[in-house]
Amino acid sequence: MPEDKDALLQHYRRMREDLLSTIDGLDDAQMTERTLDGWSVKDHLAHLAFWDDVRAAEVERIAAGYGPAWNALNEEQTEAFNALMHQHRAGLSLEQVRWELAASRQRLIEAIVIATPRALDPALYGEAALRRTHEAQHTGWIRRWRAERG
Repeated sequence: MPEDKDALLQHYRRMREDLLSTIDGLDDAQMTERTLDGWSVKDHLAHLAFWDDVRAAEVERIAAGYGPAWNALNEEQTEAFNALMHQHRAGLSLEQVRWELAASRQRLIEAIVIATPRALDPALYGEAALRRTHEAQHTGWIRRWRAERG
């Protein structure tokens, strides 16, 4: 059964609002220090932007009538891939990561808006699932880190 498009869009908007309110007020030094379990807040944002791009591409691919490309990743492969992407995005500027975060979410929202019912079928998605709490997990880690810092 396909996801309800409006509910899915609201889900993504709500999660992003929560993330942005959690990082509100952090200065550039706080955003880039790697004291959040070895990552910086910037690293978390770059990671989220990457996965939004993956999800947007999956929605577009499936809407075009093709099969998913990311549904077969297992946990070990996902962790290895995340480590590789972290390494490759670590050198991006904070300014670019902020842009990536906004642009990738916009691509995902646009893909969902024009998606066919087939493209909203959660059974077709694996690691790049449509409705996830992935962003909420990262938001929770950042919130915990801020609380620990006082």
